[in-house]
Amino acid sequence: MNTCSDTVKLHVEDLGINAPALVFLHYWGGSSRTWRHVTQSLRPAFRTIAIDQRGWGQSDKPPGGYTLAALADDAQRLIESLGLDRYILVGHSMGGKVAQLLASRHPAGLAGLVLVAPSPPSPMNVPLAVRQGMVNAYDSRESILATVRQVLAASSLQPDDLEIVMEDSLQGAPAAKVAWPLAASQEDISAQAALIRVPTLVISGEKDQVDPPAVLQRELMTRIPYATLHILSGIGHLSPLEAPGDLSDLIRGFAAPLVGAMPSQIEPAEGPLAGLNMIAGTGERAASQR
Repeated sequence: MNTCSDTVKLHVEDLGINAPALVFLHYWGGSSRTWRHVTQSLRPAFRTIAIDQRGWGQSDKPPGGYTLAALADDAQRLIESLGLDRYILVGHSMGGKVAQLLASRHPAGLAGLVLVAPSPPSPMNVPLAVRQGMVNAYDSRESILATVRQVLAASSLQPDDLEIVMEDSLQGAPAAKVAWPLAASQEDISAQAALIRVPTLVISGEKDQVDPPAVLQRELMTRIPYATLHILSGIGHLSPLEAPGDLSDLIRGFAAPLVGAMPSQIEPAEGPLAGLNMIAGTGERAASQR
């Protein structure tokens, strides 16, 4: 389906009806298709709404408007247009930072937040020269393949998943490819993140080179009051493609009690998923709680 946010048309994959809703925001370079294994796994217990953010996938590709506020406005308008009365927001990487900003506004109906390999609320701590190089990371199949193998994934992706990553990355708007590394990634929303008041599950890959667990513990977990960190062993930055089953289980176990999924439709996830700034599976508290 397509919907309009202000004057920008967004493509949305909306699966399921009459079920608790999960709204998905993808990473820089991805699309709603990044989530397809996860959304399929979560049906029929949940309605899954995966958005192609502006500049990516089948959504409009305007020449500007790629600030975090603009991306959060897009998602908020879409949610309001769908009339969701209770939902959980799920954001990956760039989409995770957008989700933090949106959650900080306390939108009506937001019951919880899942941040998957999220960019932290503080500016990305990467030298300008490296960020300038990121602008060209999605220029060709060869550069995308190198980026996936050397940076994004800790293990080989399935061939069909890799092909979709290449297609999505190549199709991105030039302005969107530039805006994240040179501008939006440098926005500081630390003060806004501290305003988040819904239960939050943070999921990080042990081998994530983009937003490593140590960075999230320092820059994210110390700022969001009601957050739990779960680390996926052996996984890199692309957990929706590297470990969709494990990711789906974690989302399912976290979301079900918050949005009222029927117990008969869900299978509980393994491991502790509730708490205040706890690192799941380690028994350690995040820095703000020590």
